[in-house]
Amino acid sequence: MWGSRRRRIVAGLTGCALLLAPLAWMWQASLVPRSYSVAEMGTPDLGGGAAHAHPDHRVAVPDLTEPGDGTPDVRVRLIARSDTIRLDSGQEMHGLTLNGTSPGPVIRAEVGQLVEVELFNESVTDGTTLHWHGVEVPNAMDGVAGVTQDAVPVGSTFTYRFRPPRAGTYWYHSHQVSHEQVPRGLIGALVVEPRGGLDSETTDLVALVHSYGGTRTVNGATGEIPVDATPGDRVRVRVINTGNGPISAWVSGTPFRLAAIDASDVHRPETVTDRHVQVTAGGRADLELVVPASGARVELSGPSLVLGPDSPAERRPEARLDPLTYGEPAPLGFDPERPDRRFDYAIGRRPAFVRGRPGLWWSINGHLYPDVPMFMVAEKDVVRVSITSRSDVHPMHLHGHRMVVLSRDGQPATGSPWWVDSLNVAPGETYEVAFVADNPGAWMFHCHHLGHAAEGLVAHLMYHGVAVPYRIGDGNVPE
Repeated sequence: MWGSRRRRIVAGLTGCALLLAPLAWMWQASLVPRSYSVAEMGTPDLGGGAAHAHPDHRVAVPDLTEPGDGTPDVRVRLIARSDTIRLDSGQEMHGLTLNGTSPGPVIRAEVGQLVEVELFNESVTDGTTLHWHGVEVPNAMDGVAGVTQDAVPVGSTFTYRFRPPRAGTYWYHSHQVSHEQVPRGLIGALVVEPRGGLDSETTDLVALVHSYGGTRTVNGATGEIPVDATPGDRVRVRVINTGNGPISAWVSGTPFRLAAIDASDVHRPETVTDRHVQVTAGGRADLELVVPASGARVELSGPSLVLGPDSPAERRPEARLDPLTYGEPAPLGFDPERPDRRFDYAIGRRPAFVRGRPGLWWSINGHLYPDVPMFMVAEKDVVRVSITSRSDVHPMHLHGHRMVVLSRDGQPATGSPWWVDSLNVAPGETYEVAFVADNPGAWMFHCHHLGHAAEGLVAHLMYHGVAVPYRIGDGNVPE
């Protein structure tokens, strides 16, 4: 009897060992070093292009700066603090501010001007950075902790210098522990004006939408926000979505035009009514309207801007303006049908261990962080990417470049070129996008639902011949 019992115990222990051994191997394989370079992550994906295994010249990220010193045309000093944020509703939260406010100050510059921003970290204990969302800055100025710089510790300063190449609506935010620091308030708007300044006959407004502790605000204010506008005024409203999901924007009381998406003008936009505009997380939409005698509102999924007389609010129109067919075609400046490289970016989810933790994790082309694709390109390559979401909504953001949408679920784009740096990909959708690799460096290509990014939904676009001296970990936590 004892022998039979012992055989059962041995068989049970053997079964447990056989069951646990693969789990132990998966746990061990998911661990990452205390610090590592993005250049060591995953497997290089050449996209069908040349390998360039031995480039003639290597350049380090810190050397990818704005050429020449020069005297700045625009100089700003921003002081990052751990602070109390008080909303006009009376709500208070422990947050993060820039120069004592959140959002931080609106920075305005003209195309080609030299912008210098000195960031001083007074009391943000995890360190911080500033990323210039949508601006094609030199790689060393991109503000991603562990990729393009080290996080700025308390008591230290980092200076950003760049010349914005295109007029439009942008924003800036922390890219150190960004899933915490952005919601807590380390954000602000950047407006790049055309050379010579804006049209004096147009009233220019920033509408930065941000939620503090669940309360949605516009420029830090809640509810109905009156704007000094007179009937007959032409108004441009620059809507910036700093949240993790898409928002709707629409105009009540008068027709409007969608003048720009992600700092790229729409070609010949038509006037519309009874439509709402979806603004991607991280994305921007410029709305233009003429204030009627009865007044108008720009509705932002909660708060609203009241222009002129207090016109009544209207419910969100059911129909959504579709940028795929809006406006008129125009030349792209390159041929996306003859790409040098093609990449797939298929987003899924599966149970696994990541960094030693079990869970349901995001995957890219079936791979889990940090074993994710490294999309390799050479300067001047024409690049085509197929982005697919197999679960959840993913606002995909490419640093340092803008992409043009070619199709959605096989339907070709027929309107104005739809240029984006932040693209909302819904569950089951597939987008084909293209861009020219014209800004050397190591660039994040990630989901701008920052919680998803913190869970591993991050890949990188890497130029051949670029060396990354910074390391993730040991104080650098980009997401």
